[in-house]
Amino acid sequence: MNDDHDHKHDHDHDHAHAHKHDHGHAHASVDPNNTGRAFVIAIILNTVFVAIEFGYGFIANSAALMADAGHNLSDVLGLVLAWGAALLARRAPNQTFTYGLRSSSILAALANALLLMVACGAIALEAVQRFHAPAPVAGWTVSIVALVGVAVNGVSAWLFMSGSKDDINVRGAYQHMAADAAISLGVVVSGLIIMGTGWAWVDPAVSLVIVALIVLSTWSVLRESLRMVLAAVPSSVDSHKVGAYLATLPGVSDTHDLHIWSMSTTETALTAHLVMPAGYPGDVAIDAIARRLKEEFAIHHCTLQIEEGTTDHACCLQAPPPALDLHAHHAH
Repeated sequence: MNDDHDHKHDHDHDHAHAHKHDHGHAHASVDPNNTGRAFVIAIILNTVFVAIEFGYGFIANSAALMADAGHNLSDVLGLVLAWGAALLARRAPNQTFTYGLRSSSILAALANALLLMVACGAIALEAVQRFHAPAPVAGWTVSIVALVGVAVNGVSAWLFMSGSKDDINVRGAYQHMAADAAISLGVVVSGLIIMGTGWAWVDPAVSLVIVALIVLSTWSVLRESLRMVLAAVPSSVDSHKVGAYLATLPGVSDTHDLHIWSMSTTETALTAHLVMPAGYPGDVAIDAIARRLKEEFAIHHCTLQIEEGTTDHACCLQAPPPALDLHAHHAH
């Protein structure tokens, strides 16, 4: 595909580089300043809690508390990772990184989901081992410290709740904090039950239930971040509808090389070739197309290549056209 050919090649510069998100879509509710404050507060709260938990674990001679402090330290690192990615995503593009470092937020979301899955695996393994060799609960000290953990992680999760709807990176941090709050609550409940009844099996049983719930809630973040890393069409965008819209534009006789992918956890990009035998329709028409893509399909950056159809410009990466029935195609 040669960008220097005689056909007019329009880059929608006004829309492709605007980051105002003023189209009324849900992304407009993401406030970088509020998100930054949420990360700072959550990191400070969790760092202080790690120090307190490890200190009381050492005083109470509780290996469980000290081990959980280590787990919470990994959560602090996860928060730092997500915050760093959020800051990098705001870096201006340059000659080397022409899209900036927006995609770092995708990597952070994936890393957070993987960290949480690994933590769940470790907790599940420990729970299974406790069924065979129940560990004594360190009484009220463990329950009280765990209750503090519920408060700290609950407040941290609340700080990320509003931003989690629109940004998978923030959602990963939110689910991480919510999962830790659930784990701490499980420790409190199981600790009280065991102290009242002596049923040692309650602790590993509650742990396994919590792990199952966390895995179910984290799976969507893991799957979506993997799709983003692999440049799949975002789940919030219907590529068939986008293709159908472009194909029915006035003056368009054909479309090809339609690609839609996530530039970051909040921004979507599109490139497409529009075959227009009458030639370039003018800046006003192109701006209208870009505005419609932004308002209706939440595509924030688009590049449209206009062709007259006198030669074959289709490239080897062309996806099936929107109207193609993939099931019928494979059946033959």
